[in-house]
Amino acid sequence: MKICVIGGGSTYTPELVEGFIQNFERLPLKQLTLMDLSAERLTVVGGLAERMVKVAGRPFELELTPELTSAVAGADFVITQVRVGGQQARHEDTVLALEHGVIGQETTGVVGFAKALRTIPVLLKVSQEMRAHAPGAMLINFTNPAGLVTEALLKYGGVRCIGLCNSPIGTQMALAKRYAVPASSIVLDYVGLNHFAWIRGVTIAGREVLDEVMADLLESDLPSLGYHRDFLTALHMIPSSYLRYFYLQHETLEHLQQQPQTRAQEVMAIEATLLEKYRQPQLSEKPAELEKRGGAYYSTAAVALIRAIATNAGERHIINVRNGSALPDLPEESVVEVPAIIDASGAKPLAMGRLEPPIRGWLQLLKSYEVLAVEAAVERSYHKALLALSCHPLVPSVNKARLLIAAINDKYRLGLH
Repeated sequence: MKICVIGGGSTYTPELVEGFIQNFERLPLKQLTLMDLSAERLTVVGGLAERMVKVAGRPFELELTPELTSAVAGADFVITQVRVGGQQARHEDTVLALEHGVIGQETTGVVGFAKALRTIPVLLKVSQEMRAHAPGAMLINFTNPAGLVTEALLKYGGVRCIGLCNSPIGTQMALAKRYAVPASSIVLDYVGLNHFAWIRGVTIAGREVLDEVMADLLESDLPSLGYHRDFLTALHMIPSSYLRYFYLQHETLEHLQQQPQTRAQEVMAIEATLLEKYRQPQLSEKPAELEKRGGAYYSTAAVALIRAIATNAGERHIINVRNGSALPDLPEESVVEVPAIIDASGAKPLAMGRLEPPIRGWLQLLKSYEVLAVEAAVERSYHKALLALSCHPLVPSVNKARLLIAAINDKYRLGLH
């Protein structure tokens, strides 16, 4: 098996390499190829990866390359973890949003929208190379905004693709730790879109415990969540942490405007420290500082997903996948984030039933935005871009949307017309 990582110079990569090393006996990996356009990143991150593989006894061959075609050629799996424009673009987009009085967050609102417009054309080029040089390969997309990018790849890329986010597994692992049970015993009734989802039920070893989890949440976590007890009691679901941007829009905007730095600036400082660590020739393992970067359990989720496909495991994973009939309140061709059975054929989303009224409208509105945003990125359509932001609850004025799109289009020379 050959696995190719596009964006192999990411500071996340050592965690991914560690996962492949730990699973080499259960995953028939022969070659891992790290591809990145940044020669410096590839040298620094790839150097640490090489030392990790060497210390592990070289369970597989490691290749470093800046060439996309050769990296993809013959791959069985392609993992995409790219950031077009880097953290600097994320920072500038966030500042632009806040200057216009709207929430800036890299996976939603106008910041996620700008990232999608920059990113989707690049990922479609990756899919083009896959069609030519790795037909039949599975693309595992970790690139944000994961739902939008995965929808673009499935609709326009012509490749097999599953979108992956660490949020669902992060919740599962947190519950396992909290209740001192194996993570495998926890099953989540999880519905929504990437970074826009709700947990409607929790079972531990087959026993429904949502009421217990909600009671615990209200007792111990309420202050940190920012919600009033009345709302969570009425909702009786566990909202994704990203839903505070929507449910607590006013409070969240005020909080972001008061911060001395954007999250992108914080991450740039963390990454500078990490890369300095990675350069140390004596370092041959993932450093503890990587935990500050975010993305906990990314490696666990990615390796487990690939292993389930490679071994025809028939396991249950929460992923971004074509809806089909999983959520009948959303279009069949749309990408949703739901539990699916993973085997050698790919992903089969489970039927999750109708959406409850408190969440149905939210999801239908956000899906309208996502569909239009993908079309705007693919068609370079200004009008589709304007309609997309007009649907987004975090953009309160179509006139403001027009100004934001003009600024983004000019800055990145996107050629919207």
